[in-house]
Amino acid sequence: MLEVVRRVREQAPEARIVILADQFDLHLVRLGHEAGVNGFCLATSTPDVLITSLELVMLGGAVVPSGVLRSILDGRPQDRRPPLHDHRAEPIPFDPKTCQLSAREAEVLSCLRQGVSNKVIARQLDVTEATIKVHVKTILRKIGASNRTQAAMWASQHLPQRGGALVNV
Repeated sequence: MLEVVRRVREQAPEARIVILADQFDLHLVRLGHEAGVNGFCLATSTPDVLITSLELVMLGGAVVPSGVLRSILDGRPQDRRPPLHDHRAEPIPFDPKTCQLSAREAEVLSCLRQGVSNKVIARQLDVTEATIKVHVKTILRKIGASNRTQAAMWASQHLPQRGGALVNV
């Protein structure tokens, strides 16, 4: 499967690639990401979730199953294999405003940068739309923006450009 992904990536570098499977583990997602996969959707997902996931991937986001995302966020690796490559993160210029954002606010801001609506963000993060509105209001206050467009522009200049939003399904 990963060889097919590599061939597609070679022939169409701008293609958005999504893998549909019954289950995923952290190791497979890691390998897929290195091969150039943009999204991992569960075959058991509802049609609405699949459509929304595909739309997010087409907008530049990344979609991963919630179980894999939880293992990453909780620090519980599902496998103990070392990464295939030693990727050294590029240093990100220090910005005091960036440091004031919580991890969730940074995630929401990344989605705003991509033009994702509050409703879609809420669905993908499994929270209410009202919660997202609170996050957006807090983000606007923390970064000194007046509206979503200004926030998206600020994010483009201050948040890392690696990949898109990390969204769970």
